[in-house]
Amino acid sequence: MAGNSARRGAVRKDGTKKGQVIGSGGKRTKGLEGRKATPPASERTKHPAARRARAAERATAPSGGGGNRGRAPVRKTEDGPENVLGRNPVVECLRAGVPATALYVASGTEADDRLKESVQLAAEAGISILEVSRTDLDRMSANGMHQGIALQVPPYRYAHPDDLVSHARTRQEPALLVALDNITDPRNLGAVVRSTAAFGGHGVVIPQRRSASVTAVAWRTSAGAAARLPIARATNLTRTLKDWQDKGILVVGLDADGDTTLDEFDGSGPVVVVVGSEGKGLSRLVRDTCDHILSIPMAGPVESLNASVAAGVVLADIARSRR
Repeated sequence: MAGNSARRGAVRKDGTKKGQVIGSGGKRTKGLEGRKATPPASERTKHPAARRARAAERATAPSGGGGNRGRAPVRKTEDGPENVLGRNPVVECLRAGVPATALYVASGTEADDRLKESVQLAAEAGISILEVSRTDLDRMSANGMHQGIALQVPPYRYAHPDDLVSHARTRQEPALLVALDNITDPRNLGAVVRSTAAFGGHGVVIPQRRSASVTAVAWRTSAGAAARLPIARATNLTRTLKDWQDKGILVVGLDADGDTTLDEFDGSGPVVVVVGSEGKGLSRLVRDTCDHILSIPMAGPVESLNASVAAGVVLADIARSRR
């Protein structure tokens, strides 16, 4: 009968449905111990504060682009590939012949002319075309502004500064090189590379620190010239310029307060043109290293030119004198 096991002298047999009911056998000992302190809200994975902290971390992460207007939004890791995001930036990079490794397209993305052209250009260039979920594409972007498409670009392989001089000797021409000092905008870098290639230059050198690097933005601005012109990275730009001077190359810096004007300059021999930023100009050590400081005569009241424009003007004049 129910409750008969509680009768005096009654013993529950082994193997019964309920098993032993007297005591817990120590099974609940841990449950009686105190728990650790509750972690902060920002460290709890599913807490809104933790999601906000992760979003803030992504927003402040290093990036090669600032937004989707005027430049390619890029999420870049050091010495690793970067992703160009957005339909206009992607199709412009593919038109310019950027050596991409993969084109990512989100599933269910509505196709327009830019997307169709991107897929066609990628297929013609032998670039892998991968269909991924929109969630995966969101993870690849810092701000989610990918518009359903992303282009993976490998890290650029820089040449050694000595390779630029060897390149000029191979072509049996007087060296025409460009060195960039304090140029931090990748669009300026790309424009200088494009001008150097257009006017018969043999290479561009940039410092390893405090300088723009060859990102997808620079690739796109150079219109593919970065694939044809060697770009070197110098550990110490001043030391590199002095080494080139020892090899008989004239080092000329660009500045509005120069000791020589472009009209008076003879660029028929080996020369390296050093371009500083529009705001800071040439750094002190680099300026002191230059053999001449060259200025561009201007008719109007404009005090200075954009760094890439100034480089293009000087390179065009040197190319004209050599012809």
